[in-house]
Amino acid sequence: MAKVIDGKSVAAALRLRVAAAAAGFSARVGRPPGLDVVLVGDDPASQVYVRNKGRACEEAGMRSTIHRLPVDVTQEALLSLLDGLMVDERVDGVLVQLPLPKHLDEQAVTDRVVPEKDVDGFHTLNLGKLTQEDETGFVACTPAGIMELLQRSGVSLAGKHVVVLGRSLIVGKPAALLAMQRKAWANATVTVCHSQTANLPALTRQADVLIAAIGKAEFVTADMVKPGAVVIDVGVNRVLDPSKKSGYRLAGDVHFATVSPLCEKITPVPGGVGPMTVAMLMRNTVKARRQNAAPGA
Repeated sequence: MAKVIDGKSVAAALRLRVAAAAAGFSARVGRPPGLDVVLVGDDPASQVYVRNKGRACEEAGMRSTIHRLPVDVTQEALLSLLDGLMVDERVDGVLVQLPLPKHLDEQAVTDRVVPEKDVDGFHTLNLGKLTQEDETGFVACTPAGIMELLQRSGVSLAGKHVVVLGRSLIVGKPAALLAMQRKAWANATVTVCHSQTANLPALTRQADVLIAAIGKAEFVTADMVKPGAVVIDVGVNRVLDPSKKSGYRLAGDVHFATVSPLCEKITPVPGGVGPMTVAMLMRNTVKARRQNAAPGA
């Protein structure tokens, strides 16, 4: 049976360090790092994510403000709000909760957040810095959390074949770029697969490390995994389950019951990558505070 990678404990340790850094800023300059989150509409999953981020900020001694906008907000109104946050010196980091309603231009919105406050790592400039391995940029929180989790679980990617299942800008592409960086813990050979990949199981079975971020519940089955692989499950999917009070259960992109016996290590859902995403957001916000602070602050 695989060793289950405990994302909760790794994230908790990281958040303690973030809290210490936040306390240091409060003592020196009279205010902690501040994160502003913009939430458009009332999507239940987004509401949960935003609430968790706000709670994490409070526990770390950081300021957090949530701006809730109606689902029919205009592009102009949303951009106007963001423009105000960009010039507010109390705001160190800004996150726009995705996905946005279809009538809004998502790329235009994410690029309105200046790179220096883009703690989600989605701005074009920050994506470029990731490609160049420029550490002054911000990396998207989920792939950054994956790499942190692998390192702290004793998994080196050097010389390994990493297969990333998914090509989104939020997870798949940044994860691939991080895995192939010229870093002691990276230096992997990377294959990126997606919905149009032919003979997908033959490729995923080659993976020493498989990162599943395709957004389909329990899509990865035992026949797609090489014995002894490390499997990172990024998916968070709601699956109908009448036995649950809520009427559903959370499932990853990996069929845990059949895949885990094959693996060396595997992340669970929930309790794996998810807590790391929030912890990395906290760390990015502290980094933004540090990089944007006046000399001596």
